[in-house]
Amino acid sequence: MLRVLTRRAVLTRSASRSFATTTPSAHTPLSALSTTPEFFNSVREGTIPAFRLLGPDGLLTEEAAAREWVERAKQVDGDKLKRMLEVMTMMPILDQILYSSQRQGRISFYMTAYGEEGTVVGSAAAWENDDEVFAQYREVGVLLWRGYPLSRVEVLSDLMAQVFSTKNDKATKGKLHWPPSPENLSLKLNPLGLVSAGRQMPVHYGSREHHFHTISSPLGTQLPQAAGAAYALKRTPGREKSCVICYAGEGATSEGDFHAGLNMASVLGGPLVYVVRNNGFAISTPTSQQYAGDGIAARGAGYGIETVRVDGNDPLAVYLACKEARRKAVETQKPVLVEAMTYRVGHHSTSDDSSAYRSLSAVESVKKLDSPLHRLRKYVESLDTSSGTGAPLWTAEHDTKFKETSKRAILKEFSKAEKDKKPKLEFMFGDVFAERPAHADAEGNRSGLERPQREQKEELKRLIGKWGETAGWKKELEKFEGGRAAVDKW
Repeated sequence: MLRVLTRRAVLTRSASRSFATTTPSAHTPLSALSTTPEFFNSVREGTIPAFRLLGPDGLLTEEAAAREWVERAKQVDGDKLKRMLEVMTMMPILDQILYSSQRQGRISFYMTAYGEEGTVVGSAAAWENDDEVFAQYREVGVLLWRGYPLSRVEVLSDLMAQVFSTKNDKATKGKLHWPPSPENLSLKLNPLGLVSAGRQMPVHYGSREHHFHTISSPLGTQLPQAAGAAYALKRTPGREKSCVICYAGEGATSEGDFHAGLNMASVLGGPLVYVVRNNGFAISTPTSQQYAGDGIAARGAGYGIETVRVDGNDPLAVYLACKEARRKAVETQKPVLVEAMTYRVGHHSTSDDSSAYRSLSAVESVKKLDSPLHRLRKYVESLDTSSGTGAPLWTAEHDTKFKETSKRAILKEFSKAEKDKKPKLEFMFGDVFAERPAHADAEGNRSGLERPQREQKEELKRLIGKWGETAGWKKELEKFEGGRAAVDKW
């Protein structure tokens, strides 16, 4: 018995040495001590303030406490501010065209960024072009910013190809299609060919060229993915100056992935900036019914993450706050959380009618009194000249001309994408498995497909054979590359 007790004591001492979280000379808990219980529900007195420099009138604040940041604001290059305003001006034009096209039945789904242009573009301007972006739904402005200027029509072309799910869609490229075609084998990127797929919902953009990771439908999945990417970036030679950027709405922070992602990021480290667009309503739930605490910023401190709250309708403040957040993230190799307080002016999506949970008068009031576009336009108009030209940075004439030019460019790519063919029907059966199953031939599977895929493909062929010449089916089949003739060759 004595030997057993002695052995247990030795094991206990050994375990204590192995897993101790304090130095041997200080056998006290890591927390400070108190002789009375202290209950608290916040990390600071009052609510967390939102950083703002431009008021709704577009004028810089004159508060003495803001002097340092006002000076920083004055140092921002005028041409950069003009670019920001141009992209912000272009976004609602793009949204209006695509939203209307969904209502006309020309695309299946759409989500606008009305009212949130300041948060999206103000932050996009703060990143480096090789920063890895994990977006949610309303960050098309990041792609427009990285594809700027407007003359780079391939960005608009790629956006339209994704929205219309055409064969030119680069956002969701398929990887494995068996057997490989001769043209696929000639591609050096992948022996089986990287081919367009067109198999995602509209607004689920992605672009390897622009370091913009493909958007996922499930809410919040990008949050832990970004934490893992930041950890990988931290361990990748040659990427020491790069950063991971992750966007989410405040509704997504109610998902478990938000907490898992922030905890991973805080513990593992890595250059990462989380940007939460707190637009007030998630999909249809006011923030008063989403949380009882002080917004999302209050949660950052709970995970030991440096956090800042900013007025999301002030593009200039968003830009400066995000630029500083990125600097901190890269230099410390730790995450930073930015909460942007904004307002979703539009419906959540084409599947939503926001008048069911908020008044139209409230929405109109925000549009008139607190527009991020109006704020930045007024500020840019107050600046003297464009760099070295002596011409005003922004005028009413320039505003009108830019809107007309943008609309023409968007409609041109819209019309082109609407006429483009969709990928071959057989592509819908690819990419289910990472590689061709080793037992495929043994089971007699055609095209290297597992039984469920093979049966679905054969059933589709049977139905097309039966109904393919009817008016409705014939019209739909003509939209796909190869049409019915390609199906007959299966």
